Amino acid sequence: MIIRIIKEEAVLLIAALCAAISCIFVPFDAQYADYIDWGVIVELFCLMAVVCGMRECGLLEWLAQHMLQGRKTQKSVVLILVIMTFFISMFVTNDVALIAFVPFSFLVLKLMNAEDLLIKTIVLQTIAANLGSMATPVGNPQNLFLYAHFTMSTADFFGIMLPLSVLSLFLLVVCCVCCKNKQVKIQFGEKAHLTHIPQLYANIFLFLLCLLTVFRLMPYDALLLIVLFWFLFFERHLLLKVDYALLLTFICFFVLSGNLSRIPQVYDMLAAMLDKSTLLCSAAASQFISNVPAAVLLADMTSDWQGLLAGVNIGGLGTPVASLASLISLKFYLHHHSAKPKQYLFWFSLANLIGLLILLLFAKFCII
Repeated sequence: MIIRIIKEEAVLLIAALCAAISCIFVPFDAQYADYIDWGVIVELFCLMAVVCGMRECGLLEWLAQHMLQGRKTQKSVVLILVIMTFFISMFVTNDVALIAFVPFSFLVLKLMNAEDLLIKTIVLQTIAANLGSMATPVGNPQNLFLYAHFTMSTADFFGIMLPLSVLSLFLLVVCCVCCKNKQVKIQFGEKAHLTHIPQLYANIFLFLLCLLTVFRLMPYDALLLIVLFWFLFFERHLLLKVDYALLLTFICFFVLSGNLSRIPQVYDMLAAMLDKSTLLCSAAASQFISNVPAAVLLADMTSDWQGLLAGVNIGGLGTPVASLASLISLKFYLHHHSAKPKQYLFWFSLANLIGLLILLLFAKFCII
């Protein structure tokens, strides 16, 4: 039991340990109360609850089946699976998109008798989720945090992220069209249906309220009251499915980053690295501690929000831990009956490294 918890919540435990160690160097005082951005915590909680509600209504599976049913080519199927993951991740986050569509891809490729495309498809879907989610403020936790932390305008955010997203989409399409053009017919044995229609409409409405809050058109405390009212009275069981470990991880990293910013030696070292290149420093940090904690850690140490925003998002490519969502795909793949771990990690690393270098060069010379 304890070993399972350690494996499943390793990031939370590491974050808690680091936060506790930092408290040794910075004794508790009144400044601790200012460390945590409760607006971000509330927005993240509400988004996760609402996405759980939409998933329970079968929305994602229904969309996927309607796009793939019928006569297709292998090339078009891989393209649909990857591009669908790219666009859906903009609204339901990269990890949720992968949880929904990676197992679905196993089923589709088995129906096509094309399991030789499994590694390529899952690797591209993982990259698509990480790159698609960077396109919006609600696509991933680091964007939600940075958008609020630097009080960015919508124009500021999309001015940086839109060119990167367009290039990412182009690169993904190029990779997908290299598949075989063999024709197949896809027919699902059990058709997905939309269920709990009133709840679906309610969750879509709540999702729109979440967007209003993210764009600072609605106070986060009002959003919290509305979301809690709905789920406590109508979908209470879904509150158990919210990823509270992620919320606690965020709180731990808020404490860690707050304390590190008050340790002169650490602050000066990181600030010097950021002065040389915020883009490269944040992308490099993401490779070792993942892009969400890298964003929280570095946000108080630089005013270069453009470099930090681009760096932690592009930095989601690279190692399997650069974006925690990548570990979801890896976990799913390793449980597949015909898994080839070494082959998967080779193609994952190669594709991520190429994507990382292309996007960093593009950001460095064309955007930042």
